[in-house]
Amino acid sequence: MSNSLCFHCNEPVLTGSRFITHIDGNDQIMCCPGCQAVSQSIVDAGLLSYYKYRTEPGSRQTALVPESLSHYSAYDLPEVQQDFVQGRDGFEEVSLSIDGITCAACAWLIEHKLQKIEGVARIQVNSTTQRAYIRWQASKVKLSELLSAIASIGYSAAPFQLDDQEVISKKNSRRFLLRLGLAGFATMQVMMFALALYNGYFTDLEAEYRDYFRWVSMIFAAPVVFYSAQPFYFSAIRAILSGKLNMDVSVSIAICGAYIASCVATINGTGEVYFESVSMFTFFLLLGRYFEQRARQKASVSSSNLHKLVPLTASLVTAGGIEEVPAKKLAIGDIILVRPGDVIAADGDIIDGSSGVNEAMLTGEQLPVAKAPGMAVYAGTINLEQPLQIKVTALGQDQLVAEIIRLQELASNAKPAIALTADKLARYFSATILTIATITYFVWRQFAPEDAFWVTLSVLVATCPCALALATPTAVTCATGLFTRLGIISRNGTVFEKLPRLDTVVFDKTGTLTCGEFSFGDIKLYQGLERSEALALASSLEQGSLHPIAKLFARAEPASAPTDLTHFVGEGVQGTIDGSTLRIGSASFAQVPETLPEVQREHGQWVYLSKLSEAGFKLIAAFEIQDELRTDAKETLAELKARGLGLAIASGDSSHHLQEVGSALGVTDIKGALRPQDKLALIEALRQSGKTVAMFGDGINDAPVLAGADLSVAMGSGSAIAKNSADLILLGDHLHRFVDALDIAKRTSNIIRQNLAWALGYNVLILPLAVTGHVVPYIAAIGMSASSLIVVGNSLRLLRIKP
Repeated sequence: MSNSLCFHCNEPVLTGSRFITHIDGNDQIMCCPGCQAVSQSIVDAGLLSYYKYRTEPGSRQTALVPESLSHYSAYDLPEVQQDFVQGRDGFEEVSLSIDGITCAACAWLIEHKLQKIEGVARIQVNSTTQRAYIRWQASKVKLSELLSAIASIGYSAAPFQLDDQEVISKKNSRRFLLRLGLAGFATMQVMMFALALYNGYFTDLEAEYRDYFRWVSMIFAAPVVFYSAQPFYFSAIRAILSGKLNMDVSVSIAICGAYIASCVATINGTGEVYFESVSMFTFFLLLGRYFEQRARQKASVSSSNLHKLVPLTASLVTAGGIEEVPAKKLAIGDIILVRPGDVIAADGDIIDGSSGVNEAMLTGEQLPVAKAPGMAVYAGTINLEQPLQIKVTALGQDQLVAEIIRLQELASNAKPAIALTADKLARYFSATILTIATITYFVWRQFAPEDAFWVTLSVLVATCPCALALATPTAVTCATGLFTRLGIISRNGTVFEKLPRLDTVVFDKTGTLTCGEFSFGDIKLYQGLERSEALALASSLEQGSLHPIAKLFARAEPASAPTDLTHFVGEGVQGTIDGSTLRIGSASFAQVPETLPEVQREHGQWVYLSKLSEAGFKLIAAFEIQDELRTDAKETLAELKARGLGLAIASGDSSHHLQEVGSALGVTDIKGALRPQDKLALIEALRQSGKTVAMFGDGINDAPVLAGADLSVAMGSGSAIAKNSADLILLGDHLHRFVDALDIAKRTSNIIRQNLAWALGYNVLILPLAVTGHVVPYIAAIGMSASSLIVVGNSLRLLRIKP
């Protein structure tokens, strides 16, 4: 057995030198036939540059089987294509979601592979979003052939469809970016002319030059006021129509008032102008809101591809045989055939066949569930062992997957809205400033009517809540950037408010505290069997099985090919190797005596290998199966406990392994065999008892409870729906980053409080001076801008934190 690493995916090679690919003059060892097939395909296509310039290893290809490529033919059906393929000018266009892209070299490899196919007019791959755009001629090449070509080099592709929400979000994002860019460009131009005007206060500036600078500044500031600042106007109008005041009301009045007054002053040639102030604080406000918007959208790219949970086609059983049909054409009562390895296309009841079904998509647990006639199965789950005939009982929005997504949305809507401190202050602050400005105007009208408007405008400009508006988003933006450096994605700014208040953290087990990948623990040998022989026999029996534990055995080099291979659902496998009948599976299936110590152990999970003799089956090997704890799980939980946080584990698992994990990590509050709604009820009970709860999860079953918790955390390897429900996503699956997030959030909260204190302090200081007419107009503008810059500079201190 070799300890070298696979040349393609960098995983350990447990099969010796069985799989070899000749690359660039050298024989390179591969870990499995999938990686060998992929690497050979890359070599045959003349794309060796991929291996020279890649920055990350490729994806492991153990799941790639040649037969699976034929499934792509379903994507050639017109009924299926109508949802995601567009025809234009004699060409077909499609967007694909591609799994397995690890770096820019992957995008290069896919592009060059498809460019060589006749009929492909254009191919673009985005390695960041893991999406591809293809334009091709259907008369020369089929979509299934393109998907198969991508699969042949180790990537899994499926049609990508934007949901309505993402279409709207992308459109709004582009429009917002245009407003921001225009405001930034205009601000730079106006500030150049403003410097000359400021200089005129200290030196003589001829009237014609002064007027010229003002007219040009007015022209450059116009698109900022009439286009870039529109979001503030609409927000202010909505607030007024609803009978409320928000920060955008005073912002809108200041922008419009300052611009109109400056235009009047420019036309009349008297008075002060505020074009640079209008442009600058519009740009700063837009910049803060843009980064805040981007932070919310950063982790939601993959969430739109929810249709991938359920296959597009199904094998319908008809009187004339098996017919491949679009899944959306199924009807209640139809009978469908689900072959081993296929994803179930609809909720239904089994009417023929027994098999193991992987329901990890729903439960978060990788171990398959034994299914027999009369039992229910669900769309999106995977049949592993034997063919099943299923009678459809639910479709579309009535399926369990749709119910879980709705449950997630309901939990999200029921989530209590926590208003940011800045919003509360700005609401009262805006009302106060507007009241004071109004009073100032009428008072000055009595004593100095010619100065009333300008003094009132100085009050609005000097006290414009720009600094107050930037106090939170700038700090959140800097902290989000620091999170990114640490491999943490924040989906909204409220995490920096919630993290410091946490007192309870609830963890899912599989894929969160554990790696979700099985490995061998102890191996007991009997009847003089050698370890390598035991693994070889077990590997032979398990070859071709899709059971997660079977995949663990399949990594070893198998012995002779078995005959009379029979799968016993939920029990094990029996076969004949070199004339000997062998069984591998549970203790009862392998006929292991219950008095055996390994059988009596309550901890761990064991798989037994037995051999038929005259006296019946005799045990020849026992394998302990482990799901390893994450390397930093114990350290992370210890640090959280040291900080006074309460810890609990809530899992869908009901085995003894759950208690072992809790014991190893020092957690006593352990709850198992929980369904998604049970987890949600647990979180709600904790919150009702006064706890502020954070929930960790990685599966679709965790989506509702993630949405219902005060703070939700998903692992980077988790499902798209789980990540779409989470406030924080830990990339790289390092639990300890949550502790780092706590520290950064506390620093961020302090920075926000400092920003708010400064913004309010400045306004309290400048307000009486502006009201009494002691603030020179350009000082008001500079003071407002300086106040904003101080807030931004204070927030930038967060970026000095060393990861």
